[in-house]
Amino acid sequence: MHVKLRIVIFIITFALIVTACGGSETPAVTDTPSILDTPILPPTLTATPTIPLAVLVLPADMDAETSNLYQTTVYDLTQSSGMRFQVRNEFTAADLEPGLKLVIALPPDPGLVDLAAAAPDVQFLAINLPDVSPGGNISVLGNNSQSNIAAFLAGYTAAMLTDDYRVGMLMPKDNSDAIQSFNSFTNGRKYYCGLCRPYFFLPWDFPQFLEIGAEQDANDYDAFADILILQYKVRTIFIHPGIYTQDLVDYIGTTGTSMIGTLSPERKPAGWIMTIQPDTIQAIQSAWPQLLAGQGGLTVQSPLGLSDVDPLLLSPGKQVDVQEVLDNLQKGLIAP
Repeated sequence: MHVKLRIVIFIITFALIVTACGGSETPAVTDTPSILDTPILPPTLTATPTIPLAVLVLPADMDAETSNLYQTTVYDLTQSSGMRFQVRNEFTAADLEPGLKLVIALPPDPGLVDLAAAAPDVQFLAINLPDVSPGGNISVLGNNSQSNIAAFLAGYTAAMLTDDYRVGMLMPKDNSDAIQSFNSFTNGRKYYCGLCRPYFFLPWDFPQFLEIGAEQDANDYDAFADILILQYKVRTIFIHPGIYTQDLVDYIGTTGTSMIGTLSPERKPAGWIMTIQPDTIQAIQSAWPQLLAGQGGLTVQSPLGLSDVDPLLLSPGKQVDVQEVLDNLQKGLIAP
């Protein structure tokens, strides 16, 4: 009995010793952050940049050909500049939206001065708005008619196209610009044909001119045209802008007489060879980089160009000749 008891005690004691010597280590507790403990960062809001906008303001009653020319020109410029483009017939302060960068306006005046004051960061270009002056963020197309150059070119072209060089001019009386224009018209005729000797003798020289006084009723202008056409046998007439009316050119068109002018007819009459006037399209193209750069208060000078050309009267080949003379006049290579 004693032996068995000693064996049991020995086994228990041995077990206690082994347990004490090979004791297991208690694993270290690592704090694991929970979702609740992780700070939530708010999303970063990135503003979408506004694409700059250019607006072209055209009159609703503008003829389709001219309207399309303006729209195509400005559209092409905006596309090359990465801008949006809109065409409006009216423009008010309510249309001054964010991103608006440039407004080009033709008559009637949409109130450009007030609009420019309300939007100092927008550039405005006034085309043929007589009561708008350059300054601040308003630029204007300069009154750059270059009447002497236009008259010289009219004389050159008229002599080129007219039998016996029988050309003439209708002009306002006692008008210094008209007198200078007639001298340039005469020089243009001489530049083309020198002495311009006619095939058939007439007891007067060309070019002929007729002055119309300010007291004359515009409805009587036809009678002055008749004197040039019937009495003096003029076959091509240069119409000075000081006496231009649509009724006058419509009447001359019924006589078989050709015409050149510096104002575009509302409706082109028979015999209208061409219009010589500032090229507003080229003026817009040349001013575009400065306007986009925020340079305001510009007076944009416009070169002269040919428009309303009748290819049956002025063939494409002759138009090239006329354009070359115009280019040389504007470069100063020919003195009008």
